[in-house]
Amino acid sequence: MKEIKAYIRHSRADVVISELENAGVKGMTVLDANALANWADEEMFSFSMEYVQKYTKVVKIELICKKEEVDKYVDVIAKYGKTGKSGDGWIFVSDIEKAVRIKTGEVVSGSVSGNNY
Repeated sequence: MKEIKAYIRHSRADVVISELENAGVKGMTVLDANALANWADEEMFSFSMEYVQKYTKVVKIELICKKEEVDKYVDVIAKYGKTGKSGDGWIFVSDIEKAVRIKTGEVVSGSVSGNNY
């Protein structure tokens, strides 16, 4: 199993989420976040007394998928998240060692390629 984390512009979130669903993503976590310092969009940043530096509002998308699906989902995020301007964001892909279903206690190994999660 793999985890994809993407940090994208707020303005691109709706279309990225919709296209991920069209591509077969069954569930994802979507969070509001703040990109700081060098990650802040130079055209859209604000200054924060809380962070004592410039920041930009972004959306963080997290999803878990099969290894075989990673490239498809990364391509969707990159295609529909892109504006061509600085601050478009980042996509990170990580391995998942183990997943535990809280309701049942079922443990799923990260090497499982089936859709058991």
